[in-house]
Amino acid sequence: MASQIWGGRFSGGPSDIMEAINASIDFDKRLAKQDIRGSRAHCAMLVAQGILSKDDGEAIMAGLLKIEKDISDGTFSFKRALEDIHMNIEGRLSDLIGEPAGRLHTARSRNDQVATDFRLWVRAAIDTLDDGLRGLQTALIDKAEEHADTVMPGFTHLQAAQPVTLGHHLLAYVEMTGRDRGRFADARARMNESPLGAGALAGTSFPLDRERTAKDLDFDRPMANSLDAVSDRDFALEFLSASSILSVHLSRLAEELVIWASAQFGFITFSDAFSTGSSMMPQKRNPDAAELLRGKAGRIIGAMNGLLIVVKGLPLTYSKDMQEDKEPVFDAFDTLELCLAAATGMIADISVDKATMRDAAGAGYTTATDLADWLVREKNVAFRDSHHIAGQVVKLAEDKACRLEELSAEDLHAVDERLTADALSVVSVEASVNSRTSYGGTAPDNVRAQVAAARQRFLSGEKR
Repeated sequence: MASQIWGGRFSGGPSDIMEAINASIDFDKRLAKQDIRGSRAHCAMLVAQGILSKDDGEAIMAGLLKIEKDISDGTFSFKRALEDIHMNIEGRLSDLIGEPAGRLHTARSRNDQVATDFRLWVRAAIDTLDDGLRGLQTALIDKAEEHADTVMPGFTHLQAAQPVTLGHHLLAYVEMTGRDRGRFADARARMNESPLGAGALAGTSFPLDRERTAKDLDFDRPMANSLDAVSDRDFALEFLSASSILSVHLSRLAEELVIWASAQFGFITFSDAFSTGSSMMPQKRNPDAAELLRGKAGRIIGAMNGLLIVVKGLPLTYSKDMQEDKEPVFDAFDTLELCLAAATGMIADISVDKATMRDAAGAGYTTATDLADWLVREKNVAFRDSHHIAGQVVKLAEDKACRLEELSAEDLHAVDERLTADALSVVSVEASVNSRTSYGGTAPDNVRAQVAAARQRFLSGEKR
């Protein structure tokens, strides 16, 4: 039996295999809300333009309201034979109101219809993820404020480098996620144009009011080129690009939590809420939530790469390949929404061992730079010379198997006569972090100021 959608050209129906590969209703039913909203805007515009009668418009609006309720209640029957969400809704509308249902598609194609639905969906997804990012930033800022004075080692090459505060470290992720929010906001602004009214590819001969439908759907404007309107998937790629970068940031945070929770570091402990045990080793507390957060970055990056490959060779305008655009976007969104919730929960959940962190901050001669800076500041020594002298002091401490602060004034003086007892005042980890008062530095007072600034920038409701 030929399809009711395009059966005029065909005498037979598709094979079961063709129906299976062609149908998208199993996943694009997620666009139902957006599809109905777009149909309402299109219907109202057709009536206002005299293209559709008032009576037909009222019947269509009533039918769409009934369908929306049925979908919300879970009583709507989605049919694979009708291929997609658009024809499932139109088919049910025809059952409800008869012949007027067929007039709804006047001056509209599934090409501009799906492009409109998908933009509306991605726009809403961005708003949801922004809420999740704001929640994660809140948890990070709260924890940073709590640990503004908690000293820990800062690392380069995963080697202890200089002392920092845990609050300062966590605020780095606040900045990263702030840029993530900015990327999503930028993508949202660019995608906020309406494809509706572009038709299949060339526009339409009907006197449409595309400005009206754009406004009704909260778009900034109609898209200027009908070919671009139905073929563009930049908005989906931008969404996946921003999602991929966010997933990398979450993965880096997760990696640090995994390292910090290990017995070899012992900086933090997860509660039972965000850790699991071992089926064989009774002593284990595994940071599985953090590991899964780290692992899911590959899934999201894969979604972006997959869609890039789908789109890269497509001529204008619509090709059925573009049906492959939705599942990666849906999956990336679902994954990210869960990952943000997990990351927020873990940050709030961790218990910090301040003593272990403080002890680790002094291991590895992390205040050697402070000694070199003291020579520059107090004795007017060129930094390259002071760097060499400080290196000699480190070598002496290594030979004596002690920390820098455990050296005596005599030890320092033996390395260089310009090193006096006063130099010992700068080599404790507390003195080191307290001295880092440059803008963006790790000094506890700086961290408290940065916490206040971050609350204003990211949590006050102001647009960045």
